Amino acid sequence: MAKELTSKSSMCEIGGKKAPGKKSNKTAFYKHKNNFRWSGVKDEPYKASGSEWSNIIRRVLIGGRGESAKFHVRYFEISPEGNSSLEMHRHEHVVICVRGKGVVLTGRTKRTMEFMDTVYISPDTIHQLLNPFKEPFGFLCIVNSKRDRPRVLG
Repeated sequence: MAKELTSKSSMCEIGGKKAPGKKSNKTAFYKHKNNFRWSGVKDEPYKASGSEWSNIIRRVLIGGRGESAKFHVRYFEISPEGNSSLEMHRHEHVVICVRGKGVVLTGRTKRTMEFMDTVYISPDTIHQLLNPFKEPFGFLCIVNSKRDRPRVLG
């Protein structure tokens, strides 16, 4: 039986029926509080180290908590004048702008992203996200759960 959610619930994990030969899975619910923050989801550094990026945080919504999903969903927020690293990797991902606006560089093309604009970044495509604007640029990033390490470019 599912756990009943209350207005004070921050996360609900509901055990599903285990299919024969499958590992058990859980359902997680993260209540949106405000300003693109979710109960039970902490701010994390964008990367462990490096100087090729600035003013960016990560909030992992799905992935890294025992889910069996073949994808992860993360929210990134780049403060004004901030940027992600210029990089490429073998895995693909999707970026959906949900707050403010920003710029996405894919290959040699720069595009301004605004609310609900979506970009698919194919494998081995050079890319970077930047915020030259005065408001935070927030986006959801959906990426493969098994992925290679990005190759940061000069």
